[in-house]
Amino acid sequence: MLTFLVKHSLVCMFLCALLGFVFPVASNALFPFLPYVLFTLMLLTLIGMPMEQLIKRLCHRSIWLYALLHSAFFMAIFALCGVLLGLSDELLLAILGVGATGSLFATPAIVRALGYDALEAMAMTIATTLLLPVALFISIHSLPMSQGSLDFVTYGIRLLIFIVGPILISFSLHYIVPKKALQRALLKVSPYTVLLVFAFPFGLIGNYRGLWDENASQAMIFLLVAAVLVSIFFVVTFFLYRHHGIEKSLTAAITSGNRNVLLTYSIAGVLLGPAFLPLAGAMQVPTYILPVITRRVARYLKNRS
Repeated sequence: MLTFLVKHSLVCMFLCALLGFVFPVASNALFPFLPYVLFTLMLLTLIGMPMEQLIKRLCHRSIWLYALLHSAFFMAIFALCGVLLGLSDELLLAILGVGATGSLFATPAIVRALGYDALEAMAMTIATTLLLPVALFISIHSLPMSQGSLDFVTYGIRLLIFIVGPILISFSLHYIVPKKALQRALLKVSPYTVLLVFAFPFGLIGNYRGLWDENASQAMIFLLVAAVLVSIFFVVTFFLYRHHGIEKSLTAAITSGNRNVLLTYSIAGVLLGPAFLPLAGAMQVPTYILPVITRRVARYLKNRS
């Protein structure tokens, strides 16, 4: 059963989003536990990666240029389009919050499932997360409806927990545990890394289901907005990186399409307005169908080349 789930993990992620929508009570019950799943996923992913090589990747200029594209570029585009289209402050603030959001910590596991470089995806994920507080500050203070200020202390604590903590633990394990013993343990544990990802689409979509029950037409608009955002993230990034080759462009595109809205909401909360959490829930459907589409696109491009 485990082998089957791992083999079809990309499809299962999308199905989990649908199940969370069908069973909102279970989805909302899981939501408070997602930060713990997040930490475990980060730790298991990092343990399986060479830390020295990861740090070297983070020192590359290209990683930070990607991080600026991931947040600053898209935020500027969305802000301009939002003003021209006359979007409400609530929806525009939520969209800017999504634009500021770093990549999902599950992205390396998804990229690995696609057969691409998970180390590159992890470096991109960490870089975009480190830029998150600055991007959030701009988002929250750019619109008059948002009042208050970011709790940078809370963000700093979460940064230590979810990034520095797993890195230090991983370094310690690589230093203390013999390499062969660690590799044997990783072979047994690594399949569960992908399974942990299933919790995110299932647990985040419950709030969107609440909006659907209250106002189905508005919920459809949020789903449309979410699909457009994810599509823009993926398509624009793909073509900007197309000259780097298929693997590089698809890795950057899928990393851009996956957004860690859970961490963003945990940091900023109500400062992102009432529209952010329903939009974050709506994004689970396009976000987790994206890897399935990406796999088909990768096969098409590979056969064509």
